[in-house]
Amino acid sequence: MKDIEFSIKLLKKLQIISRKDKQLFDKIKKQLVLFQKDFHHNSLRLHKLKGELRNTWSISIDKKIRLVYTEDQHSIYFFDIGTHDQVYK
Repeated sequence: MKDIEFSIKLLKKLQIISRKDKQLFDKIKKQLVLFQKDFHHNSLRLHKLKGELRNTWSISIDKKIRLVYTEDQHSIYFFDIGTHDQVYK
């Protein structure tokens, strides 16, 4: 399995979420664990993005929230979280 890394910007957002929305934070943790175990799991709704975000991937945390990442040979780099409109801008 590749190393999983998080941007500083994303870590700050996750800290805010952990304080303001415990239920969402628990969903994020659950989906990240699932991603590590089986990144093809249907509930992640993994898909490659297009346009300016080509070479970027997204997983679903719930029906509204997406977690976006890039990857190379050695690591997966999560860099943003938010609604569809927030992360696909």
